[in-house]
Amino acid sequence: MTAHKPGDPTTLNRLYGRSQGRPLRATQQALVETLLPQIAVPAEGSVTSERLFARPAPLHFEIGFGAGEHLAYRADLLPDHGFIGAEPFLNGVAGALVHVDEQQLANVRLHHGDALEVLARVPDGALSFVYLLHPDPWPKARHAKRRMMNDGPLALIAAKLKPGGEFRFGTDHPVYLRHALMVMRRHTDAFEWLVDGPQSWQQRPGGWCETRYERKARLQGHEVWYFRFRRTVASLGDPGSATRRDDPGAGGG
Repeated sequence: MTAHKPGDPTTLNRLYGRSQGRPLRATQQALVETLLPQIAVPAEGSVTSERLFARPAPLHFEIGFGAGEHLAYRADLLPDHGFIGAEPFLNGVAGALVHVDEQQLANVRLHHGDALEVLARVPDGALSFVYLLHPDPWPKARHAKRRMMNDGPLALIAAKLKPGGEFRFGTDHPVYLRHALMVMRRHTDAFEWLVDGPQSWQQRPGGWCETRYERKARLQGHEVWYFRFRRTVASLGDPGSATRRDDPGAGGG
């Protein structure tokens, strides 16, 4: 038997999984055709708040936003911030467009496709928050390189977060949980785990809404784990101290 080939999503350069599920409803299809082109992340060039929103603003980036519930919740909670979401599953993009349309969210930009391609075009140190919530666990060992929680994506996330910025990760899959914590232990120079006892990972923090996926996981008897990591300053070469910018939805944690 041959050994599994090394790599991670930054080197595989392809997307795995379904690109579309059931046919879109007429209203969803109309939003894909009309609203998405208006709020889509530009296909080329730097991804900045000034370019996306015509103003400076704290930037948030969600990798794989599902149906867009969390992205819309955060965007509504923080209307002066800019939100970027990337999702390869068309039905998820359509769901997010419904939220944007119904809630009239002017501070959201979407990308239907590879999140890492867009993330790479964000200037270093430009993001205040990055979210990776319930990513595909790819539980088989031979598929571990497909997991977003790997060294390449984490190094990219670290580069794009500003000092004191926050990376939020959530999962209900025990295999993915163990893998993710193992990988994060290799990045303690870039990330500080914001933890104060078991409740920190067992209870959903303030400003972190429950999605349909999470409710479904709990109904199936799954535990759900929540993690917050702060981008450290030392690895960025900044001799000064950084104070994390308060997030009004962070619950003071």
